[in-house]
Amino acid sequence: MPQIKQPYIPLSTNVIEKFSPNPKYGRETMSLGAFGELSNHLSVKTKSRPSSHNACSNNIHEDLHPLKDSLNYLRQLSRSGPGLTVLHRAAEDKAICPDKLNLERHNLTACPIFEGEEQLRLLYLQHNIITRIQNLSCLQRLIFLDLYDNQIEEISGLSALQALRVLMLGKNRIQKISNLENLKHLDVLDLHGNQISKIENINHLRDLRVLNLARNQIRHVENLNGLDSLTELNLRNNNITFVRDVDILPSLQLLYLSFNNISRINDILCLADSTSLSDVTLDGNPIAQESWYRQAILAHMLQLRQLDMKRITEEERRTASVLARKEEEKKRESHKQALLKEKKRIAICNAARQWDIQQNRITPTMSDLNNRDGVNSLHKPCPLNGSTAFQFEEEKRSLDAVLNSAVQELSVIDSHLVEVEGDSLCLYGSGALESLDRTWSVQTSGSVNTISFTFINFDDIVQILPKLRIKFPNIMHLKFKENNLVTLHQFNALAHLRKLDQLTVETQGNPVVNFTLWKYYVLFRLNNFNIQKINNSEVTQNDIVLSERLFGILSYVASAELPQYKLITFLEESSVNSSFLFSVHRKKPLHHLLKGEYKKPPAEAEEGNDNKRLVVDTPSRTSLNYIPQDLLNEKLEEIKGKKAFCNSYVQDLMNEAADISLKNEFLQKLWPQMFIELVRDAVIEVRDKNSYMKQCLQKICEQK
Repeated sequence: MPQIKQPYIPLSTNVIEKFSPNPKYGRETMSLGAFGELSNHLSVKTKSRPSSHNACSNNIHEDLHPLKDSLNYLRQLSRSGPGLTVLHRAAEDKAICPDKLNLERHNLTACPIFEGEEQLRLLYLQHNIITRIQNLSCLQRLIFLDLYDNQIEEISGLSALQALRVLMLGKNRIQKISNLENLKHLDVLDLHGNQISKIENINHLRDLRVLNLARNQIRHVENLNGLDSLTELNLRNNNITFVRDVDILPSLQLLYLSFNNISRINDILCLADSTSLSDVTLDGNPIAQESWYRQAILAHMLQLRQLDMKRITEEERRTASVLARKEEEKKRESHKQALLKEKKRIAICNAARQWDIQQNRITPTMSDLNNRDGVNSLHKPCPLNGSTAFQFEEEKRSLDAVLNSAVQELSVIDSHLVEVEGDSLCLYGSGALESLDRTWSVQTSGSVNTISFTFINFDDIVQILPKLRIKFPNIMHLKFKENNLVTLHQFNALAHLRKLDQLTVETQGNPVVNFTLWKYYVLFRLNNFNIQKINNSEVTQNDIVLSERLFGILSYVASAELPQYKLITFLEESSVNSSFLFSVHRKKPLHHLLKGEYKKPPAEAEEGNDNKRLVVDTPSRTSLNYIPQDLLNEKLEEIKGKKAFCNSYVQDLMNEAADISLKNEFLQKLWPQMFIELVRDAVIEVRDKNSYMKQCLQKICEQK
């Protein structure tokens, strides 16, 4: 007969399942809607025999109860050998029920050999002691096979039953699902009460609508792909800890997960993605003991109609919908924060890589060269090689698919980062300095008192120090990391700031910190700032005194070597009131001012120590100014050019003098002979006086 599929409509009166330790008839029951199609199929076949049809239909709709009829063919069982039974029914017995045979509770140890039963369609062998499925290859038309409550250890001997629709193997000793490859039309598969630990080898059963795996040893729900027709899945009383692949079942409506070990809602989140699931049971799991259990389940699975056999009310659905919206907003915000955090990590990672390339610590790849030219590419996490070794705590945290797809759209071009955290402004990469040109709100600029520079060359920072003083007037703390601070004179540039309470210079990427006296030089040069902490260490009065002793003479030497007009310029640009200074001390020599050898006027006796330091120390220290590296290079090139010109000029003079000396030496050697020839020529010439005079007169005339 052709297979006529009916819509699966589970009725509430038919889906009541047994949860007690000893369910009725000793077996895990299933919803009777699963057998509706089968009963219709059989009724068509036995329409001409009402009594037979009623017996078969009643048997199915009583949860597969053992048949109560007593047929004459039972007397015709004969023993042909130990444990082997041959069955042969008489014609009158076959006429009563030709397509059904009940061999329940006959202590059979093996399946009998069937003779003349080619028309058999329903076979009941439950409650025996059969250990192996065999002798069924002749039953080509069999569609229903019940082997419940036997001692079968392996599924076998069914390859010839290609028309089989219902297979009942509950309460046996089966440890593995196997050998079902030829049962492609199977509609119901009951394997409850066995020793199965894994769901496998059923992906080819595309017509399977009911799968019962209750009371087994399954830990994980997986490998369900391919079961496109599966409508009911019973997994009660297992050891299940998490569920997946349920969302890929397009027809699943009933899912029973009662009495397992599910303790977290994240372990069953795939249920929320199912569009067909309507009834779920989770009672008896640790998660069901939580007070938030029902609302949380409904919030994630708004499509459910029943939960734990209790119909979901509209009030519950509205409450769950509100919770779902709040949860979605919370998740969206979490995703946003995670995305920002990942973007921050990528930008800092790229800034670190670009810094390492600039410092020649690593060799740039082709993608790095392309990115320099402005070519965008999808992000690949860049490893930090070289000595930078910048670490992130969030790096190991995993993100979901939405976040990952968003992160993939980030560009490697983003190699700088500007971040405001509380009262701190963090700048990563040289490109971050450009952000200082934008308009900052008064609240933000006023709240920032700490600025951190990472992976930025100090010479680039020097150029924006005047902007910092204007943009963020309340700066009290500067932090430097990976800035190429190499020499002490670079700290002179910090004098452009108005004030500074703390200074932090990390060893990483700043070799100047390895110089023991760098802190004392900072205290000396920035004495007017009255710095309180350097690298989180308190500055003591002894530190200030020691800095004066170490570098006091340095300022005097530096200022003594400068022209007077430059010293006056430094005094005018000083943060001290220079007009007052010159009005009081205008009669004293300038070098006295630079040495600090003057007495404080009585009117200023009440001023604090900071003001004293400003008036006395700043003029001499101002001469210790910072020359940027590019300007210093220009001056060095200029000096080098002048030196080359001088060398060339002196060399030319030396060459000319050497030529003159050589000529003079040759003249001294030739002069005696030349003198003799001159005298001889003169004597010969004046020997004829008249002729000589006539020649002289002629030359005079010619010259006129």
